[in-house]
Amino acid sequence: MKKHLLATALFTSCFTANATIVEMQTNQGTITVNLYDQHTPITVENFLNYVTDGSYDGSVIHRSVDDFVLQGGGFKFDTDFNSIETTDAITNEPVLSNVKGTIAMAKVGGNANSATSQWFFNLKDNSANLDLQNGGFTVFGEITADSFETIETITSLVHCGEIPTVGLNEDQCPTTTSGFNAENLVMINSVVVIDDDPNSSASLSPKENTLIDEDNSSDNGGGSSGGSLAWMLSLLALAGFSRRK
Repeated sequence: MKKHLLATALFTSCFTANATIVEMQTNQGTITVNLYDQHTPITVENFLNYVTDGSYDGSVIHRSVDDFVLQGGGFKFDTDFNSIETTDAITNEPVLSNVKGTIAMAKVGGNANSATSQWFFNLKDNSANLDLQNGGFTVFGEITADSFETIETITSLVHCGEIPTVGLNEDQCPTTTSGFNAENLVMINSVVVIDDDPNSSASLSPKENTLIDEDNSSDNGGGSSGGSLAWMLSLLALAGFSRRK
């Protein structure tokens, strides 16, 4: 019942969209994402470029904030976190709303057109914050109802700071990023296109970002709370982590 309610809320119609479909195979389950090809073509093309060149294969979910976002696309791990090589930043496309179950691009605070490889899943309706902050965060797809189970599995893991971990308890959190082992992290084994027809999901109904038209001159600087890169850019410099669930 919970999944059906989530799906119903997510598919509340404002206008329809078609979508290429990609599948993320993680060590915690599968996440299937429908991409909004027509509404955010620049962002979708950018994301698919990283998919097709294998940048996301073997990457990690490096940030999980309860009741906010689940983030990846920034790092791989061998003996430490290594940044994914990125291409030029893209133009922001804040036409859709950051509602629960959508995927959006992360970016640098204070720079609306700074998204490269990093993305995040909205764990709740973050529209009141993220539809306006830093020029609005670009939503470019949504996960399927069945994928919520994998998302919930990841967010329920023990966290070392904001990093979800596998097989660790709170007392075993390392004091440095190099203290992790790959088997302790949520790994994205592969991201593949399973349907490359941009008209493959014509029944999707993303919610339009109507807040972006409001005067947000007092909030155009953005900040790390909006899924920006601020937390990720400081990740490698951390000397330790706070411990929580």
